[in-house]
Amino acid sequence: MSILTVENLECRHGLLVAVRGVSFAVKEGETLALVGANGAGKTTLMRTIAGAHKPAAGKVGFDGKDVTAMPAHKRVGLGMALVPEGRRLFPGMTVEENLCVAGAHGRKGVWNLEAVLEAFPQLKVKLKARAGDLSGGQQQATAIGRALMTNPRLLLLDEVSLGLSPLAVDQVYESLRGLMSGGTTIILVEQDLARARAVSNRIACMLEGSIVLEGPAASLTRDDITAAYFGLNRAAEHA
Repeated sequence: MSILTVENLECRHGLLVAVRGVSFAVKEGETLALVGANGAGKTTLMRTIAGAHKPAAGKVGFDGKDVTAMPAHKRVGLGMALVPEGRRLFPGMTVEENLCVAGAHGRKGVWNLEAVLEAFPQLKVKLKARAGDLSGGQQQATAIGRALMTNPRLLLLDEVSLGLSPLAVDQVYESLRGLMSGGTTIILVEQDLARARAVSNRIACMLEGSIVLEGPAASLTRDDITAAYFGLNRAAEHA
């Protein structure tokens, strides 16, 4: 059964159309990797799914309910959590405070402070450190942990590895594999195609606001994805 459905979604920034007629569904327990160049519409799509951006047209359904007009905080209550690009932590608060403030407003479930520290052991020694003083990898782990504290059924991860060192990316992805194997439903925006293919069940590639390629990760080659990423298929059609 699909936990998320997106139907003919159109999103604007003023006169600019950032997302054009996008439709897809995500099954419970599935990981969908969303790829595409900067400006392709990925972040706007993620924010719209989470309720942080109002669509101009189309529908978003979650667990069988039409949530298109539902505000973001109510979607959190249903089990949807966004880890935004840039992480957006409270820099003057400690790691523990960042985690617990989310837990106080989330759903009941298996994720609590102890469970998050088990998933992200690098945070155990940083609990009393201010979030603004952390390394990029530690901040990303805190941001994902904060989202998990709401006990989401759908986790939206925007640009997980952006600006992180290779070692930090490895650590974050090691923790994410545990989430995925545990059945957490994830939509992941990732620029690293190798990582996207390695961890996802399906891949969707966006170009100029539209999904131009979608399919099982195992059946899409790097060349397939790269051609869609740069619009080479579209160029060939018009040649």
